Amino acid sequence: MTVKYFEAPRKARIEIIPMIDVMFFLLVFFIMLTLHMIPNAGLRTTLPSSSTAQELPPPKVTVTMQPDGSLSVDGQQLSPAQLTQLLQSKPDPAHLVVTVAGSKETRLQKLVTVMDACRAAGVTQISMAAQPEQR
Repeated sequence: MTVKYFEAPRKARIEIIPMIDVMFFLLVFFIMLTLHMIPNAGLRTTLPSSSTAQELPPPKVTVTMQPDGSLSVDGQQLSPAQLTQLLQSKPDPAHLVVTVAGSKETRLQKLVTVMDACRAAGVTQISMAAQPEQR
């Protein structure tokens, strides 16, 4: 049996592949986490409650109505005519999904005015935002 006293020590190696896997996992984790932290743009309103409220797919455009009848889309104040122009400028308004989030104190006539402005732009898919009724 020979003992090699003068054998060169082996160099330590750092395996980088598992470290890359961990970094990609952390990247995906933080991206998913931040997507849930980004709030939707809009104004706070007190939505009306409904016992038949259903979950809807995310709308392309959310129109927020205040009790005084003022309208806003993405934080920008609009008149009904400006809302019609905005919706007409979108590609394919016939397949555009618009959700009206009106305050529960909003008058019905103001709601009908917003729906007329949407229909004048060619929008056919209009829904009302409501929160489930508390029991």
